[in-house]
Amino acid sequence: MDKSKEVSAGLKLVNDKVKFIGTADNNQPISIDYIPPLGDNTGYTSLELLLLSLSSCVSTSVLTFLRRMHKTISGFEVKSGGIRKEEHPTGFKTISLDIIITSPDVTDDDMRKVIKMTEDTYCPVWSMLKGNTTVDVNFRIEC
Repeated sequence: MDKSKEVSAGLKLVNDKVKFIGTADNNQPISIDYIPPLGDNTGYTSLELLLLSLSSCVSTSVLTFLRRMHKTISGFEVKSGGIRKEEHPTGFKTISLDIIITSPDVTDDDMRKVIKMTEDTYCPVWSMLKGNTTVDVNFRIEC
């Protein structure tokens, strides 16, 4: 298999509850846990990691396209949140991403275009959520 198409990660239980240490390739390990009483709340929850994964996937795509358009980016931030379903499995019903971009030359039209491309074609995490979770993306451009 082509290594560029393969992704792998590992997880190891480190206590008598549900705290894990997760690793992927040669990256720094991360702590994954859950809220009491199941866990000790000493790491990211799985849903927090999903929000971070979607945020970074969308951000990578948006920034790549804006830079290809020769736009100047001096700041970029994403704030994400999710509303969980009431019934089990209690995954996200909706996710909101609020992008704050600092740029003297990015326009609203530029952002709408690159977000649409990101949703339709280029963000695999968003693609995997489609049909199950509504993702709303808002943005604000600061000069």
